[in-house]
Amino acid sequence: MSVVGGVRRLTAPDIRARKGGAPIVGLTAYHAPAARLADEHCDFLLVGDSLGMVLYGYDTTVPVTLDMMIAHGAAVVRASRHALVVVDLPFGSYEEGPQAAFRAASRIMKETGCGAVKLEGGCHMAATVGYLVERGIPVMGHVGLTPQSINTFGSFRPRGRDDIESEAIAADAEAVVSAGAFAVVVEAVPVRVAAALTRAMPVPTIGIGASVVCDGQILVMEDMLGLMPRVPKFVRRYAEIGSVAADAIARYAHDVRNRTFPGVENTYADPGFEEPEASAPGRERSAAAE
Repeated sequence: MSVVGGVRRLTAPDIRARKGGAPIVGLTAYHAPAARLADEHCDFLLVGDSLGMVLYGYDTTVPVTLDMMIAHGAAVVRASRHALVVVDLPFGSYEEGPQAAFRAASRIMKETGCGAVKLEGGCHMAATVGYLVERGIPVMGHVGLTPQSINTFGSFRPRGRDDIESEAIAADAEAVVSAGAFAVVVEAVPVRVAAALTRAMPVPTIGIGASVVCDGQILVMEDMLGLMPRVPKFVRRYAEIGSVAADAIARYAHDVRNRTFPGVENTYADPGFEEPEASAPGRERSAAAE
């Protein structure tokens, strides 16, 4: 537990204790400005490997590196005081086995100051989850649609639409929770699957495209703020900041090209210098032609 400026930061046990209580609020945050905005309103901030797609322009999360996650995770921790910060273990940093996962997770914990890590997968990751938890690293699980497995799935389509898939998801969730996960993200599954998991799991389910039946919700901040051109069906846009920003940039460019920015109020006074009158583009050529 940490106390910053008199504010106690939430921990993994705090989130686990919220099972069946007031809904848990989560958002992604990839940098300090986002963390400052979201911190007082959220119970946890997820430094997701989705930053590869949102910030770096990759088509998937697969190219994201451990160093990238550490750099962004540290920024989010520094800029927040209240919310638990959870950092994703990126693809390739933990699948090899528990020892490799511990090396990656311990680096994240030590170099960012975060309170937990998240990893994708179910039954095949249970031993790794247990190994980490036994060694002091809180783990949030992630089942259903697991984006790091996109090359196996072939698409980002919802999971669990048939009995075989839904039973596999249930087994995955049970395995990671039994191994010690303090919460489980459930992504892109039908309501009936999310409801069954939420009833069965002794820890909170955090939905993303898994309906209101879950114990909490997580969204990608840039999706819900309208900064991304295309978003999944499960996203509700709470603002259209992208169009507002585009308009502001267009007005800035207009003012620069017409020499109306910077104005006197944006410059530093120099009593010994008389500033020349700004000329509009093309004025010199017109004068010469006359």
